[in-house]
Amino acid sequence: MSHALSTLDRSLTVPPYRQIFVPLADGTRLAARLWLPKSAAPAPLVLEWIPYRQSDNTATGDAMMHGFFAAHGIAAMRIDLRGSGNSDGLLRDEYLAQEQDDAVEVIAWIARQAWCNGNVGMIGISWGGFAALQIAARRPPALKAIITCCSTDDRYSDDVHYMGSALLTDGLQWGSGLFTQLGRPLDPAHVGERWREGWLSRLAGMEPPLAHWLAHGDRDAFWRHGSVCEDYQAIECAVYAVGGWTDGYCDAILRLMHHLDAPRKGLIGPWTHVYPTWGLPGPAIDFLGECLWFWRQWLQGENTGIMDEPMLRLWQGEGLRADPRGMTLGGQWLSAPGWPASHARQDFYLDDNRLITQPSAPVAPLMIDTPMHCGMTGGEWCPLDGGGGAPEFQADQRSDDGLSQCFDTPRLTAPLTLCGKAALEVAVAFESPSALLVLRLNEVSADGHSARMTFGVHRLTRPADVAPGEPFRVRLSFKGVAYRFSPGCRLRLALSTAYWPMVWAEPGQGPVRLWPDGAVLQLPGPGDAITLDDPAFGAPRSAPPHPHEVVSPEVTRRQVEWDIGAGIHRVVMDAQRQHTRIGELCFGSEGHEVYTIGALAESARMETHRVQRYTRPGWDIRLECDTSLAWQAGGLVLTSRYQAWENDRSVFSREWCHRFPSRHRDASNVGDS
Repeated sequence: MSHALSTLDRSLTVPPYRQIFVPLADGTRLAARLWLPKSAAPAPLVLEWIPYRQSDNTATGDAMMHGFFAAHGIAAMRIDLRGSGNSDGLLRDEYLAQEQDDAVEVIAWIARQAWCNGNVGMIGISWGGFAALQIAARRPPALKAIITCCSTDDRYSDDVHYMGSALLTDGLQWGSGLFTQLGRPLDPAHVGERWREGWLSRLAGMEPPLAHWLAHGDRDAFWRHGSVCEDYQAIECAVYAVGGWTDGYCDAILRLMHHLDAPRKGLIGPWTHVYPTWGLPGPAIDFLGECLWFWRQWLQGENTGIMDEPMLRLWQGEGLRADPRGMTLGGQWLSAPGWPASHARQDFYLDDNRLITQPSAPVAPLMIDTPMHCGMTGGEWCPLDGGGGAPEFQADQRSDDGLSQCFDTPRLTAPLTLCGKAALEVAVAFESPSALLVLRLNEVSADGHSARMTFGVHRLTRPADVAPGEPFRVRLSFKGVAYRFSPGCRLRLALSTAYWPMVWAEPGQGPVRLWPDGAVLQLPGPGDAITLDDPAFGAPRSAPPHPHEVVSPEVTRRQVEWDIGAGIHRVVMDAQRQHTRIGELCFGSEGHEVYTIGALAESARMETHRVQRYTRPGWDIRLECDTSLAWQAGGLVLTSRYQAWENDRSVFSREWCHRFPSRHRDASNVGDS
């Protein structure tokens, strides 16, 4: 968090934290950090509920946020889930029922403490944002409000695992990363000699999370669990949903504003997977100050006026320049009294490589059969979701455009504004059991630079009553966005049947025949209800970080390689994460990932190697995890290996091999979800 120092509010008097254990009824103890305001009067408490080791890995950022709340009279707690950090028990996967049961019990425990006024809020980003929504749906009486950032209401359609029913490689990355984290040790400095017994129990109880996720290729009960879209009305407390268009999770905010009945607010900036205090690309805002207004309204009973403001604020981007190292984006804020609020719509029709404003004469159908390496400049589905500064953003899209079927408008003579979820209605046909169709909307500037505004991924199957090769109509959506296309630029629709390595390649998915005749690209506009806004967010503020030393900074690289002789394309990613020292403890990690594709989908392969290390005088823990995924004999094979060392002595080594058959979907998965 090298940019964090610019946010520091050095005028704050931050109370010291307490390191505590919260007892559960079954005897489990959960490790937590507690910040209490200086006042002796009972205060509301804000809880962050994640598994990422509050005593070391997240200590720096935790202090900046939770210390800020405590300095302003609101208690805060950062707790590690069962089986993570220095908490007892085992952590086996994301968002299990046990995790939610524990949270309900912890909230009740907090509300009973003498230092709490009985009102609890939850805040979290990513896992913590998911948890806040899921626990709100359990309706613990003391939980009055949540702030959920970069999360989703639907674990299947809008999480890191699948998009449009197609497998995302961001989920493969996350699966191998979470697997490595499951074996992190308890720290003897916090739990004493029982650390080793607890650590060895964690290692013995692990299974690769990816094996669970790959076993559920359809939206079944596995994914419905923890998806609050199954019953929006279960959430009764106030909700503030926050995210960014550059993040993978923005659509969920629009759906929450639409479907929740509870008091709610939404905020979508231009940001990546990060709290808006440190929002990239800018502008960063005084998000923690915004949180205070929300907490005081719902946890202290003050009429702060925050709920009198527009329900939803959106950043309308403009002038995007794609760059893997860090995109640049201008724009301005919009506000809406509710969602959906877009009524105006601009339709474009597909002609011979053109987008036009009136239906054209009949055009012959097109065959789209994209080379497997199309997508190399697409970047990651959720850039910087693991933090850091790796080159994970999209690059200039011209090379991928050249491999795709493109339709362009003439140069725009007036601004064109997209606000919401665009869609393409079109007739398609294919002979194969399923097909992949990827849609991108790009802005092509006068100098030819092509930048992706939004995209959609759709794994299609035919309706039961349609024969192979026969056409049928689909309505295919894009991710939501607010963007103003500039005069002098062109709008480009790019269609492809591959998007590697963002989307995993699946054998048996053949070319797609597409009928431009009758196809329509629908672009929702802002309508009269959405207006320009100038919110007084102010400059970002935070409390000082936990005292620490950066032993070595992060060093990352992302390379695209083409072995022209072998006909193989690779994306290679290396990350030496920041190594940090807190007191005598030094910790850090590194990762190596390779994604390989040849001419056929069967050649798709992922390999990762991850290392994590925790050391202090006399105590040295090293964890190594290797994961590979590849097609073999028509099935998907996941191999996993985990090794652990204590003071260079091997204490654990195990290998797993899981095989998954090819997926076949029914007609319910065609088109929009």
